[in-house]
Amino acid sequence: MRRARGGRLLLPLAALFLALLLLSGCAAEGEHEEGSPVAAEEPEAPMEDKEKAALYAAIGGFVGKAWNGSGLFPDPCGQTPIQGVSCDLFNGLWYPTVVSIGPVLDNSLQCAPDARFSPQLFDLRRLKSLTFYACFPAANPTAIPAASWDKLAGTLETLEFRSNPGLSGAIPASLGRLGSLQSLVLVDNNLTGAVPPELGGLAKLRRLVLSGNGLSGPVPATLGGLKGLLKMDLSNNRLDGRIPPELAGLESLTLLDLRNNSLTGGLPGFVLGMAALQDLLLSSNPLLGGTLMQRGWEKMASLATLDLSNVGLAGAIPESMAAMPRLRFLALDHNRLSGPVPAKLAALPSIGAMYLNGNNLTGALEFSPAFYQRMGTRFASWDNPGLCTAETAGGAPAGVAVCKDAQDPPRVGVRDRMDGGGRKPEASSSLPASSSSAGMVTVLWWSVLAQGMAMAL
Repeated sequence: MRRARGGRLLLPLAALFLALLLLSGCAAEGEHEEGSPVAAEEPEAPMEDKEKAALYAAIGGFVGKAWNGSGLFPDPCGQTPIQGVSCDLFNGLWYPTVVSIGPVLDNSLQCAPDARFSPQLFDLRRLKSLTFYACFPAANPTAIPAASWDKLAGTLETLEFRSNPGLSGAIPASLGRLGSLQSLVLVDNNLTGAVPPELGGLAKLRRLVLSGNGLSGPVPATLGGLKGLLKMDLSNNRLDGRIPPELAGLESLTLLDLRNNSLTGGLPGFVLGMAALQDLLLSSNPLLGGTLMQRGWEKMASLATLDLSNVGLAGAIPESMAAMPRLRFLALDHNRLSGPVPAKLAALPSIGAMYLNGNNLTGALEFSPAFYQRMGTRFASWDNPGLCTAETAGGAPAGVAVCKDAQDPPRVGVRDRMDGGGRKPEASSSLPASSSSAGMVTVLWWSVLAQGMAMAL
């Protein structure tokens, strides 16, 4: 009886406990629905209507009037993001900070044939980065706006316009007002006129790349005021005049690329004091002239690439050039250099390519067979009529006569017949101005250069 009575008491207690659990669960659910700080989701931050309108209008100017931004992307910084647009949160509101247009990805926004700069572009108050690629074809000549850049002076850090054959006219001096700019890249466009001296006022600039345009006139001395600049590339233009000595103040510069211009005045001695320089590229400036400095090359402890081909150099190759511990690529070809080749050049600890062909060098090459074997076609010394090499069983340079027959024309052997036709291989250490130019030495140039250089004209 006691056992039975105890069982009858347990049933009500169990029912009461279950009821309490249900009530507790309902209370917890109600607290969640009321917005418990533990379980509640953060409400989406809003975006001002005028910021949305500016974004739609700015993009619409590039991609065309038919683009229905507000209909396709009603929440561009939230649920319906636009490819190429990034946003950041400021004081509880969303603002577009990155706008990138061009055929980079399959779903990237692409410019219309009648693309244009919209005035609303400059109303994007928090814009940090503006880039577009292949946006203006030659059939749509368009100039970079000269006005309103000051509206972005406090925010814009990156400005990049690449591969736009229709982007023509001058680089606006007003770009010099972009006080926050860190990267200015205007590559492979059709820009003409002078490099604005005002760009020297961009105190925060780290990268200046204006290659592949039709820019003319001198390199502005004001660029020497860019004390924090790391990379300067003004190659493949029509620049003339001397390399300004003010560039000696660019103590942080790692790349100086002035290839394929019409510079004059000789190789400036101040480059030997640019200790951070890793890549010095001055090739295809046939009017540059001058001579190689005979002393001081040991100061360039960071230099990995030295391209001085086809710059009109005369005089001797200094022995002190063998004191650069990180030099991987040395191009002195197609100049008027004379005298002997310093034997110590073969001892450069990091050398991977050396081009001395097409000069007036004389005497005997005193490099070892092991050096020729290691370098292969990455060493060139042909087309130096007075140069000869010792008779060696282990290896010898292509296109150079052995010294006992130096009075005769250099003999072309099996090593020279790259195409089987007996022609000596062409060597050009410089980057071709046209992307359609190609060749074995160019590929080798890139393979060596890629090991030493760190950036997308």
